[in-house]
Amino acid sequence: MTNGGAMRAMTVITHRRPDETSAALERLVAQAAPAGVTLRFDDDETRKHHLTARPGVAVDAPLSDDVELCVVLGGDGTILRALQRYAGTDVPVFAVNFGEIGFLATVEPEEIDDGIRRALTGDFDLLRLPAIVLDTPAGTVQAINDVAIHRKAGERVAQLSYTLSGQEMGSVRCDGLVVATPAGSTGYNLANGGPVMAWGVEGFVVSFIAPHSLTARALVAAPGDLLTVQNRSREALDVSVDGRPVCEIAADGAIDARFAHDAGTIAQLPGSSFYRRLREKFGRLAR
Repeated sequence: MTNGGAMRAMTVITHRRPDETSAALERLVAQAAPAGVTLRFDDDETRKHHLTARPGVAVDAPLSDDVELCVVLGGDGTILRALQRYAGTDVPVFAVNFGEIGFLATVEPEEIDDGIRRALTGDFDLLRLPAIVLDTPAGTVQAINDVAIHRKAGERVAQLSYTLSGQEMGSVRCDGLVVATPAGSTGYNLANGGPVMAWGVEGFVVSFIAPHSLTARALVAAPGDLLTVQNRSREALDVSVDGRPVCEIAADGAIDARFAHDAGTIAQLPGSSFYRRLREKFGRLAR
């Protein structure tokens, strides 16, 4: 269903190369105030783009849940950062792709004018994304794309096993293991030879990184399954969530993960299709 109604306030998050997004940002700023929209930029964004306060622009504004949209100018990493920030809220992320692939993006740079209009007027559909909830020593964290457990650089091959709902499903010498959501199945998991899961599928996929086995296979787990990964290596292993390091698993240690519904929300154009997105993004790379 299209999210009708004018926007009151928006957060803006951009990637770390401001020269690539400056023209698009100027267009967004120019159209925001006439539309009755205030764009909020935190300290980092304010400094990055040398912004000053004016109608439609709030500078040095702390990130807040009291906005109706988060506009991202960047690639999948920046989009994931925004989705992480607004996970568990009703704030959707509307992204213009300035990355290599931009699988999670709403529009491409060549569609910027139409994209700005849609963002300012609320002319988009909403798609709720699930997450993988990981229990770490520092507390729980959520992965919108994937959790990667891998050996440290220069260390020997890892020995990993995993159980689903108490049943051991595999024990493999490998470089690591990836747990991916449907949205993340086209990333690290795909590079491992794991299956692509369409958006809307409930469940997650477990795949090994460079397994030293002819029989190791990826497995799609049900949304209610509790996943436990045990490190049977002699050394600690690194754990990353959506590409960012979060903790370690000690030798003989374990970590639990589970599926969570409706963690983040992305904006997409009316009539968008996962399969069209898949063909356009990855078919383009294959040519």
